[in-house]
Amino acid sequence: MDSVMAILFCVIGIVIGGAAAGYLMYGKGVKSGIEKRKQEAESAIGSAEKEAERIRKDAEKDADNKKKSALVEAKDEIHKLRAEADKEIKDRRAEISRQERRVQQKEESLDKKNDNLEKKDEVLNAKIKQAEEKLAEAESIKKSEMDILERISGFTKEQAKEYIISALENDLVHEKAVKVAAYEQQIKDDCQEKARNYISLAIAKCAAEHVSEAAVSVVPLPNDEMKGRIIGREGRNIRTLETLTGVDLIIDDTPEAITLSCFDQVRREVARIALERLIADGRIHPTRIEEMVDKARREVEYRIKQEGERAVIETNVHGINHELVKLIGRLRFRTSYRQNVLDHSIEVAQLSGILASELGVDANLARRAGLLHDIGKALTAEIEGSHVQIGVDVCKKYNENQNIIHAIEAHHNDVEPQTVIACIVQAADAISAARPAARSENYESYIKRLQKLEEICTSYNGVEKCFAVQAGREVRIMVLPEVINDEKMVLVARQIAQQIENEMDYPGQVKVNLIRESRVTDYAK
Repeated sequence: MDSVMAILFCVIGIVIGGAAAGYLMYGKGVKSGIEKRKQEAESAIGSAEKEAERIRKDAEKDADNKKKSALVEAKDEIHKLRAEADKEIKDRRAEISRQERRVQQKEESLDKKNDNLEKKDEVLNAKIKQAEEKLAEAESIKKSEMDILERISGFTKEQAKEYIISALENDLVHEKAVKVAAYEQQIKDDCQEKARNYISLAIAKCAAEHVSEAAVSVVPLPNDEMKGRIIGREGRNIRTLETLTGVDLIIDDTPEAITLSCFDQVRREVARIALERLIADGRIHPTRIEEMVDKARREVEYRIKQEGERAVIETNVHGINHELVKLIGRLRFRTSYRQNVLDHSIEVAQLSGILASELGVDANLARRAGLLHDIGKALTAEIEGSHVQIGVDVCKKYNENQNIIHAIEAHHNDVEPQTVIACIVQAADAISAARPAARSENYESYIKRLQKLEEICTSYNGVEKCFAVQAGREVRIMVLPEVINDEKMVLVARQIAQQIENEMDYPGQVKVNLIRESRVTDYAK
């Protein structure tokens, strides 16, 4: 409404301003012009008033319409809010009703549980009362039985207690002895566990092949006529060959074959190569024999050098004197209990290195000592004495490490081991020699060893049967259960093992296995 009035006053002001301006411009005009303008001004004022009135009425009408529309929208909004409020109130009332029902159900459940607990308390009280009555009855019976026992045994209660305590003390002494023995065995097992693990690891990591060597070599012939050519006129060819090589040639009825016999495998190899080349060449006479033997000897020496270098490279041992390398190669043509000594030395070197690594000792030094421990066997045919002493002298000659010399000297307990390296080489040597099929012995000594094992075991009282199994590496002993009980079995097994250690020589170890069994047999008819 105020805006309408403002518009009206503006229009009036404009009209009055225009009239005033006209009057000022034509202030002194013609009077008729003034009158005319006055009329026009009055007419314009009347029109302006009418227009202003019309504008005012339109504004009032528009304001009324907007007011009605605003009222309608406000009513709609109020209705909507009221409906939402009613819905929320309804939902809250429903939730409260559910909560009330849940609380009521819990109260009913609690009431039932309280009733059950009360019933259980009544039952428990009744059982406690019964138990008290039975306990009192048991005490009464116990007292009467004690009176009867005292009357029958002739002991008072205190005397019986002293007797039982005395018997219990005797049992405790026995149990204590058993426990002490068990603890001692456990300590021994714990002390040896790491050593066994190290040895098992070394054996598992080193797998070697063992080939049995014969003491003779057989050379095939193209035909039996060749035997006469090898013998020569009045035997000169065969004498020349035997003289130059130091090998005995055995020519018998074996068809198309000659046997070479010699304890020295190097000589036998030289003779074999020379004879095979003579047979292939066909020209067999003393001069040709000398030439072929010389070539064969050079070839074998070259092979010996190659074998020594191969062993050094294979065991990763460096800086060995070249003369020692040759001696190592000669071990290829040397056997011990039909085990090739070079293969055995390589295996001992590898085992020594593994054991030394596990124990934190110098592995290079251990491998070197293991490779050289049997070096004396390469010269046993030329030098008098044991291979241990020969090996010590040779290593001293070529300025080997003192620890290595001591390991060589101690590996067969000729002297007491003083260093860890010596003990490692000794253990590795025993492992290699004790490997199944590593060494062989003749049938007679094998049978004697098994018989000796069984004789030692059967000499003990209570032994029913005894069986040596696994090539003499285990002995199974059946004992009489009524003579030897479970506790005595431990002592008997220890005594048998000690007697075997003291009276017998054997590779590796022998497992003593005692078996005690009680059987009862009946028949249903």
